[in-house]
Amino acid sequence: MIMVTGGAFQGKTAYTMRKFGLAESDITDGADASFEKLKTARCITNYHLLVKRLGDDCIGFTEELCRTNPEAVIIIDEIGCGIVPVEKSERIWRENVGRCGCIIAANSEKVLRIVCGIPAIIKGENE
Repeated sequence: MIMVTGGAFQGKTAYTMRKFGLAESDITDGADASFEKLKTARCITNYHLLVKRLGDDCIGFTEELCRTNPEAVIIIDEIGCGIVPVEKSERIWRENVGRCGCIIAANSEKVLRIVCGIPAIIKGENE
């Protein structure tokens, strides 16, 4: 598994496509894809939005995904920075995204953080 993270609009998907030779058809959007499709997807983008869709089931689904699709590339926005949301549901979502990100990172052989389209290796070897 490979995890790619960073802020919104930092070039994560474009970098991932170039670096790992992915086509548009290889990208599955966590915002609206079926849960079954995600279990076999080559690359999942917007994982943070998938976490919102899953709600309380996000931890179990993420653990299962790591077992069933260990070759996936997961793209997840960092959403824990900035102003703490007033709404409790938004705070819970941010916390869940962080927890799922920790699970994905622990199960990944490589973790990259993209800032302004430039990768920084957090975990794994430089190629």
